[in-house]
Amino acid sequence: MPATFAGKGNAQTLVITLKDALLGLRVELRYSVFEDSDALVRSVAAVNEGTDRLYLEKILSASLDMDNEEFDLITLHGSWARERHITSRKVTEGKHIVSSLRGETSHQVQPFMALATNGTDQRQGTVYAMNLIYSGNFIAETELDYQESVRMSVGLHPDGFEWVLEPGGRFETPEAVLICSDGGLGQMTRTFHKLYQNHLIRSKYLHSKRPILINNWEATYFDFDDEKLVAIAKEAKKLGIEMLVMDDGWFGKRNDDSCALGDWQVNRDKIKGGLKSLVDRVNAEGLKFGIWFEPEMICPDSDLYREHPDWAVQVPGRVAGTMRNQYVLDLTRQEIVDYAYECVAQILRSANIAYVKWDMNRQLTDLGSFALDSAHMGEFSHRYVLGVYQMQERLLTEFPDLLLENCSGGGGRFDAGMLYYSPQIWTSDDMDPVERLLIQEGTALLYPLSTMGAHVCVCPNHSVGRVTPMETRAHVALAGTFGYELDITKLSGEEKEKAAAYNREYHRYNDLVREGTYYRIASYRENGMYDCWEVVDEEKREALVTYVQVRFEPVRKSRRLKLEGLEEKARYCLEETGETYTGEMLMQAGFLQEMIFGDYGSRLLHFVRI
Repeated sequence: MPATFAGKGNAQTLVITLKDALLGLRVELRYSVFEDSDALVRSVAAVNEGTDRLYLEKILSASLDMDNEEFDLITLHGSWARERHITSRKVTEGKHIVSSLRGETSHQVQPFMALATNGTDQRQGTVYAMNLIYSGNFIAETELDYQESVRMSVGLHPDGFEWVLEPGGRFETPEAVLICSDGGLGQMTRTFHKLYQNHLIRSKYLHSKRPILINNWEATYFDFDDEKLVAIAKEAKKLGIEMLVMDDGWFGKRNDDSCALGDWQVNRDKIKGGLKSLVDRVNAEGLKFGIWFEPEMICPDSDLYREHPDWAVQVPGRVAGTMRNQYVLDLTRQEIVDYAYECVAQILRSANIAYVKWDMNRQLTDLGSFALDSAHMGEFSHRYVLGVYQMQERLLTEFPDLLLENCSGGGGRFDAGMLYYSPQIWTSDDMDPVERLLIQEGTALLYPLSTMGAHVCVCPNHSVGRVTPMETRAHVALAGTFGYELDITKLSGEEKEKAAAYNREYHRYNDLVREGTYYRIASYRENGMYDCWEVVDEEKREALVTYVQVRFEPVRKSRRLKLEGLEEKARYCLEETGETYTGEMLMQAGFLQEMIFGDYGSRLLHFVRI
């Protein structure tokens, strides 16, 4: 499973061993700390030292008991196209539970829970937080009892879970990250960010600019061929875009979403010269090439299903339900894992492919496997996740230069477990910049900006129909990995000039956004009017502030924005105006951002120490 790591001498782990002599059970409680982080990582291992088979029915990763301090409970909720919205409520008597039984983290909830003292905001208050490094079924709960004691816990969801522990067998839980912040939510966020950057994400791309990509999905959907893709590549190159990604529809007889998942052979009616020919042509235009897969799925209307109907997840003897015209492959079976992996690998071996978008567009239902007997069926959900982890580990071992981006119908698998394998995850299928303000604020509460897949969308937006300035769409996307989801051949000359300018801004600011320290200055979620965030480099030499005005107020002339993280005595120049301020002025008094005429306007503000 994914796990935190550290260099020699940079971390210590305490193991507390408990034994049950009657059962012959040994339990190890593991606590890891890092020299450069105020986080604690907790996990549990159970070992059967007896002679009889044991059944694990519930084993969590972390549990914490404390006195009640009139806590507020902070969680991340949502759905498809509105993932990870921040919610807060008062902790009252009883249990407060967030959980997923969908076989993945899910669009609806996040394996995260935080308790905050009354009055906590970005800068002040005490916060106790937990986040599970896992990509499957989980439960996080807080319970307030009659004695005013609070218990907070997180781990594998016990519903439907039962693990057979044979004599000598060992079971390890996912790791949970525990953080206590006495500097409000902002300090909690920055602790999560640095821990994941320094001790979880392994990719060679972690500290590198990701290529500006254009994905053909919203430009063409299933209606494309090699000539259309090359035409997009030619236009993209003129604007400074660096990679073309071919999305769904390039394989089998896949002309809509009703068939062919599992048939990973190139459709030569669309890609007429074959995949290598297309990739070579795109490379000749000066762009890298990326490709979309959904390796975990199988359609009833596919050659693979007709040959292996038992490979689909199903309860033997019952009719399985489809979702999006597809089933899920049974990745608890090694032969299916091997087959699915080889489908991806043989495509990557055939051409110069630099990037893979790994998608998963439906959750797990009808849980059952022809390879597990009744005694082991409770292991299914966890074994499935282990199968996914194995495939991605093998992929990165064979293709160490591959840039992998995980995805699940948008942001349904945005979790710390996936970050162990991919340095970026598709944040949401909704790219409308106003919707993304809420989604990206919630995501950035835990995860570094460099992990958020964010693109400039077509306008009107395909999810909500909103019309927004291209500048605002670009400024919001610059807070993540940055790219495009539109038909660039249909942009006007003015729009192409703007796109080229935004690409230059990406190259100018991405080192700062990717490596800098993140501060939340204002929240559209809270005020309903505007949003603002800031990134400061480690040496406090520069700061980039992004301001988005969602609603125009004719009666106001400006807003006062108070920055954070600067050097008090240093002087900073606002490049856009030439005005100078001390760091103390910007943090204590703030500066005045003039109102932008109209709704949905935005500004980038770059402060440089002089």
